[in-house]
Amino acid sequence: MPRSVTGMTNPNDIRPFRIDVPQAQLDDLHARLANTRWPDEVPGAGWDRGVPVAYLKDLAEHWRTRYDWRAHEAALNRHPQFMTTIDGQNLHFLHVRSPEPDAAPLLLLHGWPGGVTDFLDVIGPLSDPRGHGGDPADAFHLVIPSLPGFGFSTPLAGPGMNAARMAGVLVRLMAALGYGRYGVQGYDTGSWVGPELGRQDAAHVTGVHLNAMITFPVGADGEMDGLTETEQRRWQAMQNFNDGYLQCNSKRPQTVTYGLHDSPAGQLAWIVEKFKELTDPEDGLPEDSVDRDRILTDVSVYWLTGTAGSAAQIYYEELSAASWSETTDTGQWDHPSDAGEGSGADAGAWAPEPATVPTGVLVSAHDVTIRRWAERDHNIVRWTELDRGGHFLSMEAPDLLIDDVRAFFRTLR
Repeated sequence: MPRSVTGMTNPNDIRPFRIDVPQAQLDDLHARLANTRWPDEVPGAGWDRGVPVAYLKDLAEHWRTRYDWRAHEAALNRHPQFMTTIDGQNLHFLHVRSPEPDAAPLLLLHGWPGGVTDFLDVIGPLSDPRGHGGDPADAFHLVIPSLPGFGFSTPLAGPGMNAARMAGVLVRLMAALGYGRYGVQGYDTGSWVGPELGRQDAAHVTGVHLNAMITFPVGADGEMDGLTETEQRRWQAMQNFNDGYLQCNSKRPQTVTYGLHDSPAGQLAWIVEKFKELTDPEDGLPEDSVDRDRILTDVSVYWLTGTAGSAAQIYYEELSAASWSETTDTGQWDHPSDAGEGSGADAGAWAPEPATVPTGVLVSAHDVTIRRWAERDHNIVRWTELDRGGHFLSMEAPDLLIDDVRAFFRTLR
C-alpha cells in the first residue's frame, strides 16, 4: 500500500523518461572542442598547477573524435528511467527493480562531480545478485536519482535546495513509489543527503551506508587528543587539500558557471582535475583508476544538460550561510573545522543533531574520514577500512562497495 505523499504536483505524475540528446547539440560540442582556444602554460609545470595542456588536448580530442555518446546514451537507456515533480522540483531517476520478489529497496545517491552514471557498474550485481554469482537474498530494488540541480533534475526550483531539502524531496519520492521501508547509500554529496533522509524519515529508513564521508572537529574540548597515526595523516590531508573548486562553488557558483557553460574544454578540465586528485593512486592518471570513456560520459552529462552552475549550488547552500574564516599567516584556516575538502564553514554548520538510524561507513584508502567525529554525529554500527580505492569507489572498485553494502544491509533486513 503506497504511503501518503504531500508536496507532489500530482502523486501519479511519474512518467517514463528516455535520454535523447538532439544531434545538433552533439555537433555543437564537437565544433566547440575543435575551436578551443588553448592557453600557454609555465614550461615544465605539471599537475600541481592544474591540468596540463598536453593532457587535456589529448583527452578533448578523444572526446571529439573517438568517444561515442550515442553508445553510452543507449547503455543508460537500457535502465528504466522516470521523471516526476516534487515540491516544484523536477526529479529524474533510474528505477531498477530486482527479479527477486523479496528484494529490499535501496536509494543510491551520487556526489559532485558525478551523477547516476557513477553507479552503472553496481546496478547489475546489487539488483540481480543471482545473475552475478551472488546470493539472491542480498537483492535490492534500486532507485538512483539525479540529485536536484544535477543532470536531468533541472531546473532548480529556487534557492535553498540544500541537503535537508534534497532529502525531503527524496523522502516523498520513496513514498510515491510505495516503499514502506528502504535503505540509503551515498557518497560525497550523497553522504550529506543520506543522513538527512535518516533524520527526516527514521520510521521508514532501515539504514544508511556512506562512503567518501567527510567529518570535522567542532571545537569541543579533547576532540583532537589521542588521534591515531592514521587519523593524524587524514587530518593533515584535509588541511592540505586543494579546495580551489570548493571556494568557487560555495562562494560564487554563478560567476564560475559562465566559463564552464560556454567551453566544453573548461568543463572537462574542471571535472577531470577531481578525478586526478581524488582517485587511487593519486600519482596516476585519472584513467588509471576510472575508464576514460566513463569519465567522459560523466562530463558529457554535465555539458549536455548545462548543469555546471546548478550542480554547484549545493555547496553554496551548505556553506555560504556560515561564516568563513580568514587565513592566517601560515595559510591555514583559523577555525579547526575550516580545512580540507568540503570545509570552510563555521563548525556549527557541521554539527547536526545526532542521527539514530543505523549507519555503516566504508573508508577507502583515499578517504579522510575520522571515526570519533563520525560517531559523534551518527549511529555507527559498522565501520570498514579499505587498503585501496579512492573517492569514486563505485567506479574505481565496485566490488568493494558491493560487498560492504550487502554485508551492512544483510543485518538489517
